[in-house]
Amino acid sequence: GCTAPVQVHCGRVNERLLLFFLSSSVRPAVSLQICGCRGHTHLNIHDACLLSLQVKPGDATLTQQVPEILFPWRSVVVRGDGTLRRVKRDWVIPPINVPENSRGQFPEDLVRIRSDRDKNRMLRYSVTGPGADQPPTGIFIINPISGQLSVTKPLDREHISNFHLRAHAVDLNGNQVENPIDIVINVIDQNDNRPEFTHSIFNGSVPEGSKPGSFVMTVTAVDKDDPKTANGMLRYKILSQNPQSPSSNMFTINNKTGDIITVAAGLDREKVTQYTLIIQATDMEGNPTYGLSNTATTVIRITDVNDNAPEFTTETFFGEVHENRVNVIVANLTVTDKDQPHTPAWSAVYRIIAGDPTGRFSIPTDPTTNEGLLTVVKPIDYESTRSFMLTVEAENEVTLVRGIHLPRQSTATVSVRILDLNESPEFRPNPKSMRLEEGLSAGSMLTTFTAQDPDRYMRQTIRYSKMYDPANWLEINPANGQISTIAILDRESPYIKNNHYNVTFMASDNGTPPASGTGTLQIYLTDINDNAPHVFPLEVEMCERPEPNALNLTASDPDLSPNAGPFAFELANRPSDVRRNWTLHRLNGEHAQLRLRIGFLASGLYEVPITITDSGNLPMSNTSYLRVKVCQCDHHGDCVDMERIIAAGLGTGAIIAILICIIILLVLVLLFVMWMKRRDKERQAKQLLIDPEDDVRDNILKYDEEGGGEEDQDYDLSQLQQPDALEPECVKVGIRRLDERPLHHDHQYPLRSAAPHPGDIGDFIHEGLKAADNDPTAPPYDSLLVFDYEGSGSTAGSLSSLHSSSSCGDQDYDYLGDWGPRFRKLADLYGGGDD
Repeated sequence: GCTAPVQVHCGRVNERLLLFFLSSSVRPAVSLQICGCRGHTHLNIHDACLLSLQVKPGDATLTQQVPEILFPWRSVVVRGDGTLRRVKRDWVIPPINVPENSRGQFPEDLVRIRSDRDKNRMLRYSVTGPGADQPPTGIFIINPISGQLSVTKPLDREHISNFHLRAHAVDLNGNQVENPIDIVINVIDQNDNRPEFTHSIFNGSVPEGSKPGSFVMTVTAVDKDDPKTANGMLRYKILSQNPQSPSSNMFTINNKTGDIITVAAGLDREKVTQYTLIIQATDMEGNPTYGLSNTATTVIRITDVNDNAPEFTTETFFGEVHENRVNVIVANLTVTDKDQPHTPAWSAVYRIIAGDPTGRFSIPTDPTTNEGLLTVVKPIDYESTRSFMLTVEAENEVTLVRGIHLPRQSTATVSVRILDLNESPEFRPNPKSMRLEEGLSAGSMLTTFTAQDPDRYMRQTIRYSKMYDPANWLEINPANGQISTIAILDRESPYIKNNHYNVTFMASDNGTPPASGTGTLQIYLTDINDNAPHVFPLEVEMCERPEPNALNLTASDPDLSPNAGPFAFELANRPSDVRRNWTLHRLNGEHAQLRLRIGFLASGLYEVPITITDSGNLPMSNTSYLRVKVCQCDHHGDCVDMERIIAAGLGTGAIIAILICIIILLVLVLLFVMWMKRRDKERQAKQLLIDPEDDVRDNILKYDEEGGGEEDQDYDLSQLQQPDALEPECVKVGIRRLDERPLHHDHQYPLRSAAPHPGDIGDFIHEGLKAADNDPTAPPYDSLLVFDYEGSGSTAGSLSSLHSSSSCGDQDYDYLGDWGPRFRKLADLYGGGDD
C-alpha cells in the first residue's frame, strides 16, 4: 500500500530477504532507497510485485515493516454504462521465505492477513496445515483478531524445508466469509552443517609404474545443507602426502568430483608400498573464510607388477647322486626376486636349456622358498656317464612388463657328479627260453644260464643258485651256471601251465655290500606218447531192462594229438561172460556206447573190462574196468532203489507234498487254538454267574453270626429237596407264598431238563431262566424273580444236611466222591453208613 518512497537502512547481517506485497488501485511507481550499505541504491517497485533482494553485509541494523495480505483482492471494472464496480478474483500468494536458525525474539511476526470485510463486522482468522494444527504442531500461530501470522521457534531446513498452510477468515458465527488462501513458507538455508565423508578411511590401489594421469580412486563427502546453494557445494583438496617420495605431489584430486589421479611418474612398489593422503572437503565452494570443512584419510596401495626378473644367488651350483637312483634331489637352486612374494610375478619357473639331452633331470619349484629342486627322474649309469654340466634358466610365471629384459644373473650352471654303486649282476637274456621234449632223463645237461656284472671297474666273482623250482627238476652249477636235470620232465605234471615250466635262478657277486640279480628260464615241453588212454567215467548206472537207454563212454588221454585220439574201443575177452552179456559200439574217435546184449540183467554191481588204444606213433593200450551198477528203474528209466533216492535227495514233488502237509498241520493247530479260546470264554462266562465270594469250592466260609432265635427256624426244608426223590410219607404241607408258581398237573411251560453234569451249574441256571421266560402262568415281576421251587430237573438231590439226618430216609452220598477231592470228605462223612 506504499504510495511514497520507502527508505530501508541496511544492518549487520549476512543475507536477508525483503518481501513486499503491494496493493493499489492506481498503480503508482514506488521508490525504494537502501542506505548504509556502502552506497545508495534506488529501486522502482510496481504494483503487486515480489522483490527478493540479497543485501551485502553492512554496518547498520535492518528495519522492515511487516507486510500485509489484503484478503480478498478487489479490482475495479468499468461497466459499459460508465459505472464502476469491484469484482472478487482469486489470488495466489507468493511464498514466504524464513531463514533457518533465527536468533530473534519469538514469536517472530511473518505476515498479516486481513479481509476488507472486517470494516463491517468482526472476523476471526485461523491457519491450518503441518506446522500449525498438524504435526509438528505449534510452530506457526496466528492472532485470530488481527490476523498476524508468527513463527514460535527457530526452523531447521534439514528437518523440514518448507511448510504448506491455509489461512481462513470466518465471522463470529463460524461462517466462512472468504475463500481459504494457500500460504507457502520456505525455510531459507544457512551454512550450519559441515561436510561429512562417507568413510573415515578410503582404500585404493594403483599398479606400480603407472603413467601420470592414471585413475586411482574416488573419495566422496556429503553436506546436509542445500546443494543448490553455496552452503552445500563442496570442494576437495589434498592436505598432505606420506611418504613424500619420490615426489611430494605424486597425486592430485579433482576438487569437484573427488577423483584421485597420479600426476608424477616413479611409483615403485619395491621402494614405497603405499601412500597415505589427508583429503579435505570444504563447503561454500571451498571458501576458506566462510566455508566449513572436514578431513578423511586415504590409503593408496601400490600393487606389484613383474618388473623384476629372478636372479640366481650364484653363477654355479654343485651336486652329486649315486647311479641308478631316481626321484632324488641333487641340488637346491636359489634365486632372489624383488617382486611381492608368493605372487605370479615372484614365483620362479626353472628350465634346463643345455646339458641334458636324454631328459634325466627335472627342476620343480618349492612354492614356499621359491627354490629350484634339481631332481633325477631317470636312472643314470656310472659306467656310461660320470658327470653332467647343466645350464639352467629361471623365469617368472608371468612375463616381464614391457621394456625390462632378463639380466645375466637369470642363468646359472649346475655341475652334477655321479657316484658308483655295486650293481646287481644281470642275466642276459632274461627270461631265457628253450624247447625240450618231455621224458628227458635225470642228469641231462640242458643249457648254460650266466649273468654279467655291470661294474666294469670292479673285479668281482659271481655265484649262481636256484630260487624257485616248483617240481624240483633242475639244478645249476654255482660257478659256471650250467643247468642240468635231476628228475624226468613230465609235460602232464600239474606244475606245467600251457606246456611251459618256469624256473628262477639268482646270481650274486662278492662286492661290498653284495648285490644279486635274478633270471628266469622258460622251458617249453613238447609231448610224447607216454600215457595210455582210459575210460571215463569209471562208474555208471543201468536199468535191469535197458531198452530205453544206453551208456555213453568217453576215452581220456593226457597226451596231445597225434598221441591221443582217435581211439579204438574193444571189450576184453575175459571173463567170458563179458562179451555174452555186453556189447560195445564205437560212436566216433572219442566216444563209444555200451549196451546189454541180453534182455534182462539182475540188479547188482558189475565190472566190465574195456580196452582202449590211442593213435600214437608207438600206440599205447590200456584196459579200464568200468563199474556198472544195475538197478530197478521206473517208467522214466531212472533207478528207484533207496540208495539212489537218498543220494539224489528229495524231488520237487516230494518237497511240494511236504509243504502241503505242513500247511494243513498249521491250519489244524490254528483251529484247535481258536476252539480252546472259545471254550475258555464260555467257562469264564459261566464262572461269572457265581460270585467268587460265594463259591464254597474255593473259599472258607466263616459263620460268626448265629441268627435271631427259634422263631427264625420256622421254614419248610422239604421245598429244597428234589420232589422225585422224596418219599410219600415225607411230603409235608408248607406255607406257600402268594407269588410262587401255582401247582398244575398239565404244565403250560417248557419243562426243565436235567443238568448234563452235576458240576455244570451254569447250564442248569440257563435252563431255569429259559423256562421262566417261556412260562405264561408266572407273574411278570420286573424287579425280583423268586426261584423257591426247584422242580424235578436236578439229579443232585437235596443238599440240606438237616433233612439228611431226619427220618425221611437214607440218601446216597457216594456221588460226591466224583466231584473232586474237596467233596470226598463230605462223601466219607455222610455216606459211610451207621458207623
